[in-house]
This record gives sequence, structure tokens and C-alpha cells, in this order.
Amino acid sequence: MADPRVRQIFIKSGVVKRYAKEKISYEKEAEKEKQRLEKFRRENRDEHDIKKQEEVIQENLMMIPDCQRKLRAAYDELNDMLKNEKDLEEKDEYIKAKDVLKEAEPELA
Repeated sequence: MADPRVRQIFIKSGVVKRYAKEKISYEKEAEKEKQRLEKFRRENRDEHDIKKQEEVIQENLMMIPDCQRKLRAAYDELNDMLKNEKDLEEKDEYIKAKDVLKEAEPELA
């Protein structure tokens, strides 16, 4: 990895992967917390507990758009870099970066 461009591709690929995983994690957590809230309601838990659970869900849901925005920026940056570095197409990191972009595409929707 002597070429600094290859190193940048490697780093930016990691950023895209991390934000995609983070977004998925927040979405799963929100779903889990919603189920927990429903359980609280079925059990007729204290109104304070229900209110707190609703706050937890709202905080979690607020993180998803932020993560989505960061993912989009990182995705676009890596994609632009790959378009500008066509001479590196044969390098492993370039090929892996293309795969990372393909894997992240569903999370951009």
C-alpha cells in the first residue's frame, strides 16, 4: 500500500462500512425499543416508565437521519474518489471499495 491514494481508498471504505453498520444498528435498536414499549403498555406499567421508553425511542430515531447523512457523504466521497482513480482499478483495495459501495447502497434508501 505504498500509494497514498490506495491508503485513502482503504480508509474511506472503512468509513462507509462503519456508517452503514451504525445505521443498521440504530434501526434494529429502535425496533427493539418499540417492542419493549408495547410490552410496557400491555403490562400497564407506570406512566413514567412508558414516557421514559418513548423518550428512548425518540432519541434513537433522531440518530438515524444523522447517520444516513454521514453515510451518504462518505459514500459519495468514496464513489467520487474511485471515479477519479481509474488507474488503480486493478488494486485489491479499489476492488474491495467497489464491493463496499454495493453493500452500502441499500442503506442509502
